[in-house]
Amino acid sequence: MKKFLKVFVLAVLVIFVVAMVGGSIYMLNFSLSRKDEPKGKKSMSLALRTREYPDVKPWIDSLLSIHALRDTFIIMPNGERNHALFVWAPRKTGKTAILVHGYKDRAEGMLNFAMIYAKMGYNVLLPDLHAHGESEGQDIQMGWKDRKDVLHWCAVADSMFADSTGHSRQVLHGVSMGAATVMCVSGENTPAYIKCFVEDCGYTNVWDEFKHEVVQMFGIPAFPLIYFTSAYCKLRYGWSFGEASPLKQVAKCHKPMLFIHGDNDTFVPSWMVHPLYAAKPQPKELYIGHGSEHAQTYRDHKAEYVALVHRFAGKYIK
Repeated sequence: MKKFLKVFVLAVLVIFVVAMVGGSIYMLNFSLSRKDEPKGKKSMSLALRTREYPDVKPWIDSLLSIHALRDTFIIMPNGERNHALFVWAPRKTGKTAILVHGYKDRAEGMLNFAMIYAKMGYNVLLPDLHAHGESEGQDIQMGWKDRKDVLHWCAVADSMFADSTGHSRQVLHGVSMGAATVMCVSGENTPAYIKCFVEDCGYTNVWDEFKHEVVQMFGIPAFPLIYFTSAYCKLRYGWSFGEASPLKQVAKCHKPMLFIHGDNDTFVPSWMVHPLYAAKPQPKELYIGHGSEHAQTYRDHKAEYVALVHRFAGKYIK
């Protein structure tokens, strides 16, 4: 009988470990592996943006008609070739906005936000993050390792858009995973030309976001699968879910940050903005889009959103 129990317990443990390992591999591949994009995805993304935000179409059409929406490629320190879109300001200025897209999106997905800054007379730069759009890479980095790439793009933008002082003056504005990226950047030792940050519906950390999504998407308890998956991510990609923490990064940021979140967001739950805001030292501001779902605050409260960005960026970028 004791021998049978030992065999039974061992068998259960083996099945449990196999299930957790298999589940971790599936979850990580499902969440972080780049999928092949269909041909014409760039033009499809542009069409979608103008359909969702028809007020952006005349601006984009005018840029395309004079070839003012331009591409640039750079080689990152790791040897990968990364891509960005950019638009020069009508008049030479150091005022510059770096716009960072969300999960499985691409640079074109930020053009509606770019228009806000362009109409303020800013240069705009919209990078494709690692494993997105026309940038190389196979593993989505959830904003964590992306922080180094974005800092590299900021240095490129500083060279491209420098004014008579020899430097630019930059605001970093991200949405969803792009907001998490911007917050991760904010905790680094950022150069003086980065003046302020805008984060729209970013998550506290990858652990909290994946824990939420496991329950929402698969209807299964996050424990213990998320522990195995995080450990596998560390083994495979060199970072863990808890390590990838905008919450910890904003606590180290002393530059101004504007937090934006819809109070009806169920993808990156609305509650996440409050610990983020609490962790961030002053100066900081918070705007809640009432009734707005994930990444829809701009759509639902356009006039307020634009006025808020004008006032916030204008306060810190002269």
